[in-house]
Amino acid sequence: MTPHKFPPIPLPIPIPHLPPDVRRRIPKEMILAGAFFMIAMALGGVAYSLWSTWGDGMGTASTGTTLPIALAPATTTALLVPGGTAAVTLSASNPNTFAVRIGSISLDTTRGTQAIVADSAHSACATSALSFTVQTNTGTGWTVPAKSAATPGTVTISLANALAMRADAASACQGATFTVYLVTGS
Repeated sequence: MTPHKFPPIPLPIPIPHLPPDVRRRIPKEMILAGAFFMIAMALGGVAYSLWSTWGDGMGTASTGTTLPIALAPATTTALLVPGGTAAVTLSASNPNTFAVRIGSISLDTTRGTQAIVADSAHSACATSALSFTVQTNTGTGWTVPAKSAATPGTVTISLANALAMRADAASACQGATFTVYLVTGS
């Protein structure tokens, strides 16, 4: 068999020239729209890769120490009579740099019989005839403001009808002023 011969191709191949009125022109708007589309696709891909990445890890944080609220001993604001109640007033002091909420105020039972004390002129008054009702300010508690510079934040709290005296209280309590030691609760 004889190999088939193709006619020689002249090099270089001439490129036909079209007249200017036949050439196609791509409008600038189409070029800008295409470039914008390509940039948007690239940025969308980067955003998707950043937000769809999975990972794990650990973190730690710590809190500062909350200093306790100091309560000044409460005192009665009116005379307490057998079978009656009286309000007590106290001051709460906050040494923290942030406001602190007190949820409740109750008798400091760690003091035992010394949680309610009659003034020295009425030392024969048996304070076992007295009782203190836990106070919550109708469930809202109290907010003690943060300290300002070196001055602790303070609030004066009046607890209506918090201290009660039994009807059988001793006559030795007549005219006494009482100091009540209280503690805060959450």
